[in-house]
Amino acid sequence: MDAVAPLCASRRTVAILENEPVARDTFRLRLDDPAMARSIRPGQFLMIRPANGSDPLLARPFALYDVIRDASGIPIAIEVVYIVIGRGTAALSRLRPGDGVIAWGPLGNGFGPPPDGPVVFVAGGIGQTPFLALGRWWLGGGAYGEGQPLTSRSSSATLLYGVRSKGLAAGVGDFEAAGIAVELATDDGSAGHHGYVTDLLARRLERGERPALVVGCGPPAMLAALSDLVEKFDVPCLLSLENHMACGFGACFSCVASIRQPDGSVDLRRVCVEGPIFPSRDVVRPPTGH
Repeated sequence: MDAVAPLCASRRTVAILENEPVARDTFRLRLDDPAMARSIRPGQFLMIRPANGSDPLLARPFALYDVIRDASGIPIAIEVVYIVIGRGTAALSRLRPGDGVIAWGPLGNGFGPPPDGPVVFVAGGIGQTPFLALGRWWLGGGAYGEGQPLTSRSSSATLLYGVRSKGLAAGVGDFEAAGIAVELATDDGSAGHHGYVTDLLARRLERGERPALVVGCGPPAMLAALSDLVEKFDVPCLLSLENHMACGFGACFSCVASIRQPDGSVDLRRVCVEGPIFPSRDVVRPPTGH
């Protein structure tokens, strides 16, 4: 599946419309940015930092969660969902409606058209965030970006979502409202399957289910386990990588990943420019930790 070429990113100061908690240490941030809302596609991301002050100096990358539309369907705002894990996200969590952030995007390559058949999203941690807009789009629930509307759609979409504990599961109701089935896995057994999220996919594949496409996003160990699993069952899979980024447009080379090339060689590719989406078979990965 070919990725959609990124649109030219622009940097601007935008106002916060909402910054609400949606799970433990997790917030949904809504930005008043009609221009980006019209152009961004599922799979792309933007860089955000508070407009006031210089600590932290560097922005943080956030995947598109969804586009907000007015009563006539015109895109008017965008949403991202983030978990507080350091100074940058802690600073964002303290901002209120009316405060400003500096944002630039859309960045990276978006997903291409939907596959013909069922799709399964596999997410770990905060890795569910790219999949709400993507699932809505692939199911025919709305157009994104400035491209043409879809001429086909996926038959169904399921999110397999792994978190450490039930309280960290964010946006489950949003996915279900979009027609995306959700199955949870928790490390502590507080909800859903007690164990790895990849166990949920393994069960499906072992009983003969065959998705048209699996898409994964989450921690490296989870993605490595997912890649091994889909390779075993010969199921096509895309990965949305979450490598650390400092600039978002390829200048700093802080987000490089080892990617297998068509001739079989391995080379470093900038996730922010040439990704963040890659076929799982091309991502060179360390051995799985489980």
